[in-house]
Amino acid sequence: MSTGNRLLDRLAQGVMVFDGATGTQYQARDLSDNEFILPDRADLPDAVRAAAQRMDGKLLDGCNEILVFTRPDVVEQVHLDYFAAGSDLVETNTFGSTSIVLAEYEIPELVYDVSLAAARIAKGAALKASTPDRPKFAVGALGPGTKLVSLGQTSFDDLHATYTESFRGLLDGDVDALLLETLQDLLMVKAGILAAKDAMSATGRRVPLFVQVTMEQTGTMLVGTDILAALNMIECSPEVVAVGMNCATGPVEMAPFVRTLSQHSTRPLSIQPNAGLPVMEKGQAVYKLGPKELADHHEEFVNEFGVAIVGGCCGTTPEHIQAVAERVGGRPHGTNAHWQQVRNLFPGFDFRIQSDEQAEAVKLRGCSSLYQFVPYEQDNSFLIVGERTNANGSKAFRDMLGVENWDGLTELARELEQEGSHVIDVCTAYVGRDEVRDMRTLLSLYNQHIQAPVMIDSTEAPVIEASLKCLAGKPIINSINFEDGEARTRRVLELCQRYGAAVVGLTINEAGMAKSREDKVAVAERILSFTREYGLPDYDVFIDTLTFTLGSGDEEFRLSAVETIEAIREIRRRHPLVNTILGVSNVSFGLKPAARVILNSAFLHFAREAGLTSAIVHASKIVPENRVEPEVWKIVTDLVHDRREFASV
Repeated sequence: MSTGNRLLDRLAQGVMVFDGATGTQYQARDLSDNEFILPDRADLPDAVRAAAQRMDGKLLDGCNEILVFTRPDVVEQVHLDYFAAGSDLVETNTFGSTSIVLAEYEIPELVYDVSLAAARIAKGAALKASTPDRPKFAVGALGPGTKLVSLGQTSFDDLHATYTESFRGLLDGDVDALLLETLQDLLMVKAGILAAKDAMSATGRRVPLFVQVTMEQTGTMLVGTDILAALNMIECSPEVVAVGMNCATGPVEMAPFVRTLSQHSTRPLSIQPNAGLPVMEKGQAVYKLGPKELADHHEEFVNEFGVAIVGGCCGTTPEHIQAVAERVGGRPHGTNAHWQQVRNLFPGFDFRIQSDEQAEAVKLRGCSSLYQFVPYEQDNSFLIVGERTNANGSKAFRDMLGVENWDGLTELARELEQEGSHVIDVCTAYVGRDEVRDMRTLLSLYNQHIQAPVMIDSTEAPVIEASLKCLAGKPIINSINFEDGEARTRRVLELCQRYGAAVVGLTINEAGMAKSREDKVAVAERILSFTREYGLPDYDVFIDTLTFTLGSGDEEFRLSAVETIEAIREIRRRHPLVNTILGVSNVSFGLKPAARVILNSAFLHFAREAGLTSAIVHASKIVPENRVEPEVWKIVTDLVHDRREFASV
């Protein structure tokens, strides 16, 4: 089946080969200092000439990106050498083409011009090297820069803006695909993916997007991210065609992560290791892994893990790539059983989930933080969402927020983790305070210091978007409803789609909170029609059927718990992949603390029997049935189910 894209059609046929290291190839040509001085030539863009005049002959030693202006012939020849060695894909000379990196050389305004020139050179080389039966491709590649968003060294918006500008230049230069490589921070990954999508929208060109993270010898990304957290976030974006790793280590150290990706990824894998770990000799980093050894490892990656795109990073040469291309280039891939299943389900490499069968193929059904992936389905429990980091429900949280005790608020979240919460529900909505500012401040701290994923508790789109820019990984948004019609729900779902997030839908419509099971299910169906319209798979939707307090004695609400439980049962029957959630403590509002613990526990017990998959609770205040006196358990059970054994006739 043709995808309508020549690169993807070629990828479907067999293994594709990337190029290897380029910086060392430039160094091997003994370039003079003149090659690292911006030229003032009539054939160059005005911005480049203006920068050259301003820099007045200043040496920009190490800025390989300006070789696209000073020695485009050398840049092109490196591409051609790799094509001659067997590469199907070469990366543009734009590893540092962001304002953050170029600012270190005092030329941040040249991002677009560098990218445009580099793209044209790489595309020209690809056209020269192509034959009718062996097309070659130019890939617009951007690296991580030198500042990490999660550590506060730069802002999400600044990184997104410069990535977008660079990608626009690459697309205008006619590259065949885009690549984010050597990424070290999930907020960097998120900003880069958004930038690629925005640049494609701005230029009117949709091309494949590849994303490669870097796993250190510590077993995580530089800031501590595990590979499943990275994959969980990346796969929120159907625009990402291939996912993988490059740099940091050699193929031996990469192998466990390649195996993990092969077991869980729904995308083709792209792997570019270094030529082994570097050894210092005479003050220089030397890579000892030879061409044959690299080819041996890639053959294992292809045969055992279904890797579809191979290549090299630091220390690799055209000789390395030639050995790899001769060994595995064009070989059928995707032999890994899971990958083959996914490949069959997503013809044409279109990863938008449109059926339950496709959703079932996704292994990583869960959420993630900067550090870890958390599955929605817990082996011996339900998904516990900690509720004490909420200004509406916790006086301690509200008091600390009022005096801006950020350290105390961070410690409160740590306590929830220690109590067993899998996810932390965070709400800073407090009369008289700036909710956007408070969420931005608090979630930036939680992103760095809290392992658990976050549930963003707000209905306000500006608050939600600000929060999504602070949180790496894949959070959950709480919530959407139809109380004010559909406009706000659509806006929130747009944010879920754009940034990659799951969502909680409350069974509330224009008439208010649904009370009967029939009305609750009807609103749930309406919610699901919207989430599916915006491309959210069912497993990323949490339906909250809501409940009212049983503590008021109000006759109107005597059946409210039963209606909630039965609505959960029916929703799960109709939509088995959809999650259900409750703010459990609402059922006992108004009662004394000791009674609340027992009633909450019983209500949760029966809701779970009906199919409840997650709950917003204070985990340490939930007790199992066997720890409650039988007669007490019977009393609360009768209350939950409205059994009136001793009611007068």
